[in-house]
Amino acid sequence: MKIVMAIIKPFKLEEVRDALTGIGVHGLTVTEVKGYGRQKGHTEIYRGAEYAVSFLPKIKIEVAIASDQVDKAIEAITTAAKTGQIGDGKIFVINLESAVRIRTGEADAAAL
Repeated sequence: MKIVMAIIKPFKLEEVRDALTGIGVHGLTVTEVKGYGRQKGHTEIYRGAEYAVSFLPKIKIEVAIASDQVDKAIEAITTAAKTGQIGDGKIFVINLESAVRIRTGEADAAAL
């Protein structure tokens, strides 16, 4: 089992969710986050004053899936989230040691 974590642009959330649903991923967690990478923020003008925006709004998606679905999930996220511009995001894959569904007590693959 793996956790696939993706940091994407906020306006791409629905497209990514639809792409994951299309490959059979039925549960995900979404968190609003702020951060920067090579993009390093940008400057904005507010009431005539210029100021730096160091942390940009992003969306973090986390999906717990079977190991054999990882490549399909990465492909789906990449295709749906890509704009070709700087700041499209990143995908991280993390090993998941165990999972338990609280309601039923099902464990590991059955809990996903």
